[in-house]
Amino acid sequence: MPLTRRTFVKSAAAVTALSVARPLLSAMPAPIREPLQELPYTAVQLTGGPLAQQYNAVHAHYLSLSNDRLLKVYRQRAGLPAPGPDMGGWYDLNGFVPGHSLGQYISGLARIGASTGDSSCRDKVRTLVASFAETLGPKNQSILRPETNLWTCYILDKHFIGLIDAATLSGDTSAVPLLNRVLAGAEPLLPAKVHDRIGKKDPPYDEPFVMPENLFAAAQLTGNPRFRELAQRYLLDAALFNPLARGADPFPGQHAYSHVIALSSGGSAYLTLGDPKYRDALANAFKLLTTTQQFASGGWGPNETFITPHRGELCSSLSTTVDHFETPCGSYASTKLARYLLRTGVPRSTEHADNLERVLFNAILAVKSPDSNGDYPYYSTYSAAAQKVFYPKKWPCCSGTLVQTVADYPLNLYFTSADGLYVTLYTPSRVHFAHNDAVIHVEQTTDFPISDTATLSLTLDHPATFTLYLRLPAWLARPASLRINSRPTSLNAGSGSFAAIRRTWHSGDRLELTLPQDFRTEPIDDQNPNTVALLRGPVQYVAIEGSNQAANGRRRLPSGLRQIAPQVFVEDDAGNQTVIVPLYSITNETYTSYFSKA
Repeated sequence: MPLTRRTFVKSAAAVTALSVARPLLSAMPAPIREPLQELPYTAVQLTGGPLAQQYNAVHAHYLSLSNDRLLKVYRQRAGLPAPGPDMGGWYDLNGFVPGHSLGQYISGLARIGASTGDSSCRDKVRTLVASFAETLGPKNQSILRPETNLWTCYILDKHFIGLIDAATLSGDTSAVPLLNRVLAGAEPLLPAKVHDRIGKKDPPYDEPFVMPENLFAAAQLTGNPRFRELAQRYLLDAALFNPLARGADPFPGQHAYSHVIALSSGGSAYLTLGDPKYRDALANAFKLLTTTQQFASGGWGPNETFITPHRGELCSSLSTTVDHFETPCGSYASTKLARYLLRTGVPRSTEHADNLERVLFNAILAVKSPDSNGDYPYYSTYSAAAQKVFYPKKWPCCSGTLVQTVADYPLNLYFTSADGLYVTLYTPSRVHFAHNDAVIHVEQTTDFPISDTATLSLTLDHPATFTLYLRLPAWLARPASLRINSRPTSLNAGSGSFAAIRRTWHSGDRLELTLPQDFRTEPIDDQNPNTVALLRGPVQYVAIEGSNQAANGRRRLPSGLRQIAPQVFVEDDAGNQTVIVPLYSITNETYTSYFSKA
């Protein structure tokens, strides 16, 4: 369908009628709290490159999951006929957390369906929601039972997001009253007040503090004030948001993923309640994560636990564990945090988008692809002579966050503001948006990060004046350059900032942006400056184990690298060659992520 004002307004109205549930702003005008806005899934499509390749594979994989298998444990609990084989692993009737991830599978498929327009996703979502409703029973509890209430909030949060996304993205109006039914059934099992989770294994296991984000969204979608009351009850103020807002560090020793995903509830609380404490908390959390907890990949939390900074514990973890980052879950939390920070403040730098890019290319894109038997990636390993492996038990938590994180790829690429469009990531894609009375279509073509250039081609229904904000990453090896309609154009910004290009744009305008990449090293922590990772632009490179035993000995990195193919380099050392490739390109090879720098 051609992009015209009429077709755009029609599609936008359909999305707005059941839009992604956003918190209702109460006191402060929306542009002040949220100067940048996420575009709806329908407005952005991936068109090529490594992110799209993974996105398409995930799309096909989750669409192929058997409905009967996904629903079997729910039907068993409800005393209904339950055809199909057991799922196994965490998900089974006698598994670790029976039926835990159904809502996430629904959520991810709804998001992918909205961006791609694939009606098969919509149909599968609606079928799963209708079948789930049949299992609720007279108490509206479905899979939730007193004997399994160690995980009530953990599962309930996933039910909420599945139903929210089914309603807002797949047009399933039955999901809205189901939210109220699910809440009513769960209320007798909910804790009277928020409690923290200490460490990876110590009880209490449940995580009520991760729920407020989806509770706020459900409140807006249903109009039921009880959701908002519970959202405020379960905000982890005393243990997390208050100390973070004061500039303190509450992370060491805490369970890593649950506390980072809880930050999204802080972002939602800021947008809903208007309390700047929550925005301040997120800003400090981001600083702490990226400067004291983070590996070069963007991962954090070895053994799912935050380290104590300035003790060299990230480096020591390379020899004490192979469980360095709970990757799909952690990537989901990190990317959501970055987007909340982008949305809630006019960017003074590119730090949030830069880290978003780092996590996408080196963490979630780099995971092992799932198989058809319930085997999924879980941990990433950054120690020497590592391999990418599946989690030993089928259908773990990361099977749910994998599809949600990848389904959110379109949200990471562009943001709109009152005066234009922010281009935050460089990957083949297209976006359409409205500015004043103009409808604008932007097509991005690039083979980044293989090469340094991205091209933006504009189509407008009539000329329009607005600003294009182009991210100039902090990792630039040399100044960026820009050509508009083949003419060199001065950039008014340097690395680590957004270049603002304001003009009257016409259909057919074309921008060519060059972002020079080169190799650099990053130390693993402040106590071990000579243990380094190798990066080129945003991408972490690793050594393939082979003829030269890649991890051994001190290295002259980043000097001495010779390119032999796109994204394939070799280091020559005394007649031996070590092959260096992106971490995300590793499949079954043995690889090493950190090196001793000479």
